[in-house]
Amino acid sequence: MTDTLDLGAPLICPTQQVEEAWIDYNGHMNMAFYNVVFDRGVDHLFDMIGIGADYAEGGVGSCFTLEVHVSYIQEVGRGDPLRVELQMLDYDSKRLHFFEQMYHATEGYLAATSEQISMHVDMQSRRSAPFPQPAMAKIAAIMDAHRGLERPPQVGHVIAIPRKSG
Repeated sequence: MTDTLDLGAPLICPTQQVEEAWIDYNGHMNMAFYNVVFDRGVDHLFDMIGIGADYAEGGVGSCFTLEVHVSYIQEVGRGDPLRVELQMLDYDSKRLHFFEQMYHATEGYLAATSEQISMHVDMQSRRSAPFPQPAMAKIAAIMDAHRGLERPPQVGHVIAIPRKSG
Protein backbone atom coordinates (compact mmCIF):
# COMPACT_ATOMS: atom_id res chain seq x y z
CA MET A 1 0.00 0.00 0.00
CA THR A 2 1.63 3.19 -1.14
CA ASP A 3 -0.35 5.34 1.28
CA THR A 4 1.74 4.02 4.21
CA LEU A 5 5.09 4.65 2.50
CA ASP A 6 7.20 7.63 3.52
CA LEU A 7 7.76 8.95 0.00
CA GLY A 8 10.09 11.71 1.11
CA ALA A 9 11.56 13.57 -1.78
CA PRO A 10 14.37 12.62 -1.56
CA LEU A 11 14.20 9.49 0.61
CA ILE A 12 16.20 9.92 3.80
CA CYS A 13 17.96 6.70 4.74
CA PRO A 14 18.86 5.73 8.32
CA THR A 15 21.91 7.57 9.67
CA GLN A 16 25.14 5.58 9.69
CA GLN A 17 28.48 6.15 11.39
CA VAL A 18 31.99 5.70 9.98
CA GLU A 19 33.41 2.61 11.66
CA GLU A 20 36.99 2.27 12.91
CA ALA A 21 37.67 -0.60 10.49
CA TRP A 22 36.76 1.65 7.55
CA ILE A 23 39.66 4.07 8.15
CA ASP A 24 42.64 3.64 5.83
CA TYR A 25 46.30 4.64 6.07
CA ASN A 26 45.39 8.17 4.93
CA GLY A 27 43.30 8.64 8.07
CA HIS A 28 39.93 8.89 6.34
CA MET A 29 37.19 6.49 5.24
CA ASN A 30 38.54 4.16 2.57
CA MET A 31 36.88 4.43 -0.83
CA ALA A 32 35.46 0.88 -0.67
CA PHE A 33 33.33 1.72 2.37
CA TYR A 34 31.58 4.59 0.62
CA ASN A 35 30.00 1.83 -1.45
CA VAL A 36 29.00 0.00 1.74
CA VAL A 37 27.23 3.11 3.04
CA PHE A 38 25.50 3.71 -0.30
CA ASP A 39 24.52 0.03 -0.54
CA ARG A 40 22.83 0.23 2.86
CA GLY A 41 20.83 3.17 1.52
CA VAL A 42 19.77 1.05 -1.45
CA ASP A 43 18.79 -1.74 0.96
CA HIS A 44 16.55 0.77 2.76
CA LEU A 45 14.81 1.59 -0.54
CA PHE A 46 14.44 -2.09 -1.46
CA ASP A 47 12.98 -2.91 1.97
CA MET A 48 10.49 -0.03 1.58
CA ILE A 49 9.18 -1.34 -1.72
CA GLY A 50 9.12 -5.00 -0.70
CA ILE A 51 12.10 -6.33 -2.65
CA GLY A 52 14.72 -6.26 0.11
CA ALA A 53 16.35 -8.93 2.26
CA ASP A 54 13.13 -10.76 3.23
CA TYR A 55 12.06 -10.92 -0.41
CA ALA A 56 15.48 -12.20 -1.55
CA GLU A 57 15.53 -14.85 1.20
CA GLY A 58 12.29 -16.24 -0.26
CA GLY A 59 14.32 -17.31 -3.29
CA VAL A 60 11.94 -15.92 -5.90
CA GLY A 61 13.65 -12.67 -6.83
CA SER A 62 16.28 -10.12 -5.92
CA CYS A 63 18.00 -7.07 -7.33
CA PHE A 64 21.50 -6.98 -8.78
CA THR A 65 23.60 -3.87 -9.35
CA LEU A 66 24.40 -3.25 -13.01
CA GLU A 67 26.46 -0.08 -12.80
CA VAL A 68 27.70 2.38 -10.17
CA HIS A 69 29.48 5.72 -10.49
CA VAL A 70 30.81 7.17 -7.23
CA SER A 71 32.18 10.69 -6.87
CA TYR A 72 34.27 11.42 -3.77
CA ILE A 73 33.84 15.07 -2.86
CA GLN A 74 35.02 15.64 0.71
CA GLU A 75 36.63 13.39 3.33
CA VAL A 76 34.84 11.79 6.24
CA GLY A 77 36.63 10.32 9.21
CA ARG A 78 36.43 7.98 12.16
CA GLY A 79 33.07 8.19 13.94
CA ASP A 80 31.53 10.75 11.58
CA PRO A 81 27.73 10.44 11.26
CA LEU A 82 26.51 10.05 7.67
CA ARG A 83 23.13 10.81 6.12
CA VAL A 84 22.27 9.34 2.72
CA GLU A 85 19.52 10.83 0.58
CA LEU A 86 18.21 8.75 -2.32
CA GLN A 87 16.48 10.16 -5.39
CA MET A 88 14.73 7.98 -7.97
CA LEU A 89 15.67 9.18 -11.46
CA ASP A 90 13.94 6.63 -13.69
CA TYR A 91 12.59 3.08 -13.86
CA ASP A 92 11.12 0.50 -16.16
CA SER A 93 9.62 -2.95 -15.60
CA LYS A 94 12.99 -4.47 -14.62
CA ARG A 95 15.40 -1.65 -13.74
CA LEU A 96 15.81 1.24 -11.32
CA HIS A 97 18.01 4.29 -11.91
CA PHE A 98 18.70 6.27 -8.77
CA PHE A 99 21.10 8.79 -7.28
CA GLU A 100 22.38 8.98 -3.71
CA GLN A 101 24.03 11.86 -1.90
CA MET A 102 26.06 11.25 1.26
CA TYR A 103 26.25 14.13 3.71
CA HIS A 104 28.11 14.60 6.96
CA ALA A 105 25.05 14.39 9.20
CA THR A 106 26.03 17.14 11.65
CA GLU A 107 28.26 19.45 9.58
CA GLY A 108 26.00 19.22 6.52
CA TYR A 109 28.62 19.07 3.77
CA LEU A 110 28.28 16.79 0.74
CA ALA A 111 30.88 14.02 1.07
CA ALA A 112 30.11 11.80 -1.94
CA THR A 113 27.53 10.85 -4.55
CA SER A 114 26.58 7.56 -6.18
CA GLU A 115 24.59 7.04 -9.36
CA GLN A 116 23.35 3.48 -9.85
CA ILE A 117 21.28 1.19 -12.01
CA SER A 118 19.84 -2.00 -10.47
CA MET A 119 18.00 -4.82 -12.17
CA HIS A 120 15.35 -7.19 -10.83
CA VAL A 121 16.34 -10.85 -11.26
CA ASP A 122 14.33 -14.09 -11.14
CA MET A 123 16.50 -16.15 -8.79
CA GLN A 124 15.36 -19.46 -10.33
CA SER A 125 16.53 -18.59 -13.86
CA ARG A 126 19.16 -16.00 -12.80
CA ARG A 127 17.83 -13.76 -15.57
CA SER A 128 16.23 -10.33 -15.54
CA ALA A 129 12.52 -10.33 -14.79
CA PRO A 130 9.79 -7.76 -14.20
CA PHE A 131 9.31 -6.45 -10.69
CA PRO A 132 6.34 -7.93 -8.81
CA GLN A 133 3.23 -5.78 -9.26
CA PRO A 134 3.09 -4.55 -5.62
CA ALA A 135 6.68 -3.31 -5.94
CA MET A 136 5.91 -1.62 -9.29
CA ALA A 137 3.09 0.35 -7.67
CA LYS A 138 5.45 1.59 -4.93
CA ILE A 139 8.21 2.38 -7.44
CA ALA A 140 5.74 4.43 -9.49
CA ALA A 141 4.62 6.30 -6.36
CA ILE A 142 8.21 7.10 -5.39
CA MET A 143 8.98 8.27 -8.92
CA ASP A 144 5.92 10.54 -8.84
CA ALA A 145 7.11 12.01 -5.53
CA HIS A 146 10.64 12.55 -6.88
CA ARG A 147 9.74 13.82 -10.34
CA GLY A 148 9.88 17.47 -9.25
CA LEU A 149 13.31 17.23 -7.60
CA GLU A 150 16.17 19.07 -9.24
CA ARG A 151 18.52 16.71 -11.08
CA PRO A 152 21.91 16.73 -9.28
CA PRO A 153 24.80 18.03 -11.44
CA GLN A 154 26.74 14.76 -11.02
CA VAL A 155 24.04 12.68 -12.78
CA GLY A 156 25.39 11.23 -16.00
CA HIS A 157 28.91 12.49 -15.29
CA VAL A 158 31.46 11.03 -17.68
CA ILE A 159 34.84 10.10 -16.27
CA ALA A 160 37.73 11.73 -18.16
CA ILE A 161 40.73 14.00 -17.75
CA PRO A 162 39.66 17.41 -19.09
CA ARG A 163 41.87 18.63 -21.95
CA LYS A 164 42.60 22.30 -22.50
CA SER A 165 41.91 23.54 -25.98
CA GLY A 166 44.45 25.59 -27.91
